[in-house]
This record gives sequence, structure tokens and C-alpha cells, in this order.
Amino acid sequence: MELNNLKPGPGSKHAAKRVGRGIGSGLGKTCGRGHKGQKSRAGGFHKVGFEGGQMPLQRRLPKRGFISLTRARHIEVRLSDLDRLPVVEIDLLVLKQAGIVPADALSAKVILSGKLGRKVEIKGVGATKGAKAAIEAAGGSVAEIATA
Repeated sequence: MELNNLKPGPGSKHAAKRVGRGIGSGLGKTCGRGHKGQKSRAGGFHKVGFEGGQMPLQRRLPKRGFISLTRARHIEVRLSDLDRLPVVEIDLLVLKQAGIVPADALSAKVILSGKLGRKVEIKGVGATKGAKAAIEAAGGSVAEIATA
């Protein structure tokens, strides 16, 4: 095999459509654009969703729902993550410094996932019922956070 002998496999390449080359080509006269109208003209296009001046569907329908911009900043923390921390008293700042939650996190919540084999004291961080029970079973405590 030589570089000058390389060519694509048979059937893998198609000849380009040659529009406007007479009636025998099948794409003569209007060249596949149909008769008249904006889309038949050179440079004729419109925005996605444009309906010829009629009120577009996305504006006819009512707005619905709410997407929180801060949802991604409320982080879940596993019990196994807490087990790896060297300190006993754990709050949001400790979790940020350890790299368990991002620096821009607004809040954190401990979930029942993994094992906790030592005593930890949680302050200012939420906990699920199961996680709270697991922490207290290991001899630790969870300080309730004020929810407004």
C-alpha cells in the first residue's frame, strides 16, 4: 500500500448535487426550492421559531415553574467523607477547607452513605434522620441549625 494509492471505499462518497444544470439533472429551473416565497430567494431566511409574524408558540404559551440559581450550591456530604476528616468538630468552614464541599457552597447536609467509625460533632450543617442516628450511634452529636 502506498500513500498515492489511498482512496475511499466504494460507495462511501457521493457526488454533490449539481443544482441549476438543466432539466435532465432533475434539479433544473427552481433547483429544488419550489415556487416563490422567502425561502426560494437568495438570502431568504428567518429565525428559528419565526412564524411569519404570527405570535410564536414559545410566546403564546404561559411561563411555568421556577429554576433555582442556587440549587447547585447546596451540597450533600457522605458519612464516609466525615470519617476521613482529622477534626472532631465539623462545620461548613471545615468542610470547605478540607475540599469536601466547594468554596462557594451556601449550605451542606450530611446523608446516610458509608460508615462512620468515630465520634464527630456537627454544627451548622444539616443532617438526614438516618445520618443523625448514625452519628449519635457513633457517640457524636448534631447541633440543630435554625431554618427560616
